[in-house]
Amino acid sequence: MSASYDSALAARAAMQAGTLTSEALVLTCLERVEAREPAVGAWSHLDREAALAAARACDVSTQRGPLAGLPVAIKDIFDTADMPTTYGSAIYAGHRPQADAAVVALIRRAGGVVMGKTVTTEFAMFTPGKTSNPHDTNHTPGGSSSGSAAAVADRMVPLALGTQTAGSIIRPASFCGVVGYKPSFDWLCPAGMKHVAWTLDTVGVFARCVRDAALLGGVLSGYPLNEAHNDSASRAPRFGLCRTPEWAAADADTQAALAETERRALKAGATITPLTLPKAFNALLDAQRTVMIYEAVRTLAFELDNASDLISDKLKTMLVNGRDISARDYVAAQRTRRICRAQLDTVFADVDALIAPSATGEAPEKREGTGNPVFNSIWTLLGTPCVNVPGLYGGRGLPVGVQVIGPVHADAATLAAATWLQDVLQAN
Repeated sequence: MSASYDSALAARAAMQAGTLTSEALVLTCLERVEAREPAVGAWSHLDREAALAAARACDVSTQRGPLAGLPVAIKDIFDTADMPTTYGSAIYAGHRPQADAAVVALIRRAGGVVMGKTVTTEFAMFTPGKTSNPHDTNHTPGGSSSGSAAAVADRMVPLALGTQTAGSIIRPASFCGVVGYKPSFDWLCPAGMKHVAWTLDTVGVFARCVRDAALLGGVLSGYPLNEAHNDSASRAPRFGLCRTPEWAAADADTQAALAETERRALKAGATITPLTLPKAFNALLDAQRTVMIYEAVRTLAFELDNASDLISDKLKTMLVNGRDISARDYVAAQRTRRICRAQLDTVFADVDALIAPSATGEAPEKREGTGNPVFNSIWTLLGTPCVNVPGLYGGRGLPVGVQVIGPVHADAATLAAATWLQDVLQAN
């Protein structure tokens, strides 16, 4: 994509001014895909002519929605009526749903060009697909929103949809060096998405700047996130520096990234207060895993009972062993969730948002898996809005993000704090 249109908002402004067409923008994206897809492997389905036809239709339409002419990639966990939807599983090879997922329909209604489907790990869980990290193809892009994060990072598309059940938006965004926005739980409609864990699965977005993420998030939520956060995005926030109970998992690169973020934010005028989470939060990581596996045993019951030979050994083992998790265990985990969520008002009493690690470090090599979601899972369980802010790098030159976390349903304010921080990190 031309440097002149590095952001979706800049491209939209150019189209509104008549200096850019959607067809030209989509063609630039397709040329990038053609050049880089053999190495990156971000796409599970891409129809060049269909994308160009949709762009031409946008160019002649008199209905100019907020996403008019902007290309958007769809994680292959969302149903699409005009494209295959495989959920990252051989069980659903060639599957064609009858209807679009709600968020896909809303993108089309807003004038967005659905470019194609991006690679997801198997059922948005652990087993990776073909995607590589565009910064170094020997390394993972993260999971489960592998293709979406990689496509945005490699400039194949400015916007993409993802989902998070443990760390599937924030972690790949960190590894690929892009913005990942996981909204408050249920902020975006999950209808038409293949569920893994119905009380955890969260629809989110990828972009290269927070303002673009707020644009797409606002369209999908119906709340004007971009406009709502603009006024406060210039004010230095009050941050709580939160290393979380899992700080021991942070490697030297993540520790350095958090320290550098603190240094730059303080220099730019932010207030930063070290913050220790309440003791009850120490149980959240185990609670999230209990909830996730208990629910996955039920959401994937058909697949396990009728096509187990097409399920990866790792997922099959998790589902079979997961039957041993009792309803009592599940209820106890959900009780832990409620207790900790009730304490969030205290956590955020004196700060606007938290700064915490996004991942344990740089992206590991592909043979090591998609990375550890240890710094993401508790926030997914609690349902808080989270934003990965890129701009820093580790010792091997790979991206290392930092995570901005806000109170539940304070998405606009959280995006404002993340916008401020991204501006600061990019300015240095």
